[in-house]
Amino acid sequence: MASGPPVVDVEKTAEAVATRTSQSDLGSHKNEAAVSSSSTVPEVHIPAPSKLRQLNARIEGLSGFEARGITRVAPEERNPPSLWDDVSVALLWFSANISMNNLAVGLFGPLVLQLGFLDSAMCAVFGALLGSLSTAYMSIWGPQSGNRTMVVLRYFMGYWPAKIPTVLNIILMVGYCTIDAIIGGQMLSAVNGGGMSIVVGIIVVQIISWIVAVFGMKFFHVYERFAWIPQILVLFILIGVAGPSFDATVESVGDARVIAANRLTFLSLCLYVPNSWGAAASDFYVYYPEKTSKLKIFLMTLTGLWLSFTLVFLLGIGLATGLTHNEAWAEANHVSTGALLVAGYGPLGGFGRFCAVVLALGVIANTIPGTYAAALGCQVMGRYGKAVPRWVWSCVLILVELVLALAGRESLFGIISNFVALMGYWMEFMVFIVLMEHLVFRRRGGVGFDWARWEDKAYLPIGYAALVSFLLGWAGAILGMYQVWYTGPLAVISGPADVGLWIGTGFTIVSYLPLRWLELKFVGR
Repeated sequence: MASGPPVVDVEKTAEAVATRTSQSDLGSHKNEAAVSSSSTVPEVHIPAPSKLRQLNARIEGLSGFEARGITRVAPEERNPPSLWDDVSVALLWFSANISMNNLAVGLFGPLVLQLGFLDSAMCAVFGALLGSLSTAYMSIWGPQSGNRTMVVLRYFMGYWPAKIPTVLNIILMVGYCTIDAIIGGQMLSAVNGGGMSIVVGIIVVQIISWIVAVFGMKFFHVYERFAWIPQILVLFILIGVAGPSFDATVESVGDARVIAANRLTFLSLCLYVPNSWGAAASDFYVYYPEKTSKLKIFLMTLTGLWLSFTLVFLLGIGLATGLTHNEAWAEANHVSTGALLVAGYGPLGGFGRFCAVVLALGVIANTIPGTYAAALGCQVMGRYGKAVPRWVWSCVLILVELVLALAGRESLFGIISNFVALMGYWMEFMVFIVLMEHLVFRRRGGVGFDWARWEDKAYLPIGYAALVSFLLGWAGAILGMYQVWYTGPLAVISGPADVGLWIGTGFTIVSYLPLRWLELKFVGR
């Protein structure tokens, strides 16, 4: 492959792109028309040797394969209204998030922060609600725009500043998928009594995730519509068999100041996880009709997220409270978090091990959308990233997740406690920038969006205000951060408690409004 930029005949490329077909999320093949706006360049693949081009053409021609990357889905290319699609909004999020990586977060309340059952449960329920609200709001932009989330962000933060959240989101999605692979591998190894190594279990999880993620939206939606059924059944079985060992009488440890600080820290942690989907929320709705009700998308997304996270958080809290008087669970927890989950099925013998296998494979439903969103993020980074097909990026990211999971397979708790919190801060800064621009400067000013101009740098905002506010939000997060390796000065005087999210969000809100007003006054966009 040539080392310099490829030479592309844009007119011929546009004609070629116009004749290609793209796969919708329900499997109906539609013509992928070249974008009519002069400001938008058709999606182009890097020229490669003929054999590679032929291979790519064959792969993208497979039945059910989604060839489209981040190119906008025009209104005439969308699917017709469907009741099944409406239900799928909630099922998608519910199926993706009743996975064991999220259940592991619930363990932190009683085990790490020494909170009682009631305190942990209240923090989990309301933390999950707050985090789900942010993601549900971001999801409404998919049907309206036909653009992926990080492309939509260009309209609020500018073409270049939007790349910063895009990079962070790629890291975030890869990190969560790595956690999925580790806990899935741990459970498969524990089911086999250690006869199967965690390495083999991780590889199994990644291979299945790779197949579905590479094919794209159609397979993804079909998988998520039904993956929740076996998962919810084995979760209910786990509740039935392990529930008698849950101890709802456990109380929080420490004085009033310490308990209050730990409550806030756990609330924030439970908020970060559902909130982390905010930067991918609209990716899965770009094929929905343009006039789809925003309220319907919001409520269905909120329902799927909140129910799934509440269920698994509470189940994790219950398992954590039972560790003190259930020796088998305590011994299993010393081996791994996955082994603890398998031990919960212990009284059921062989059937319990079967349920644990089903539960372990459930993390795949969480890995698929994460890898899909990260692959799209790689394309958003620039024209060379966009030139690489989405399915190629998915292959690369699955390999990266595999390597990271193998390297960190013995450190799951540390990865969750450090990574999830650290990467959870910035998402809320982004959401509030979008919210303020939407409600204050666009709606009141009567200024709409030309969604077809998603690559027009002359039309999109420059993003001075958004960039400065985003960075100030990070400054506030550092001041309030409470991590194993660093405690900010404001976190110290707060308990210590993790107040990074709240302080950082406050800095973003306070700074963005006047800065954006000045930007519009002197720059004009």
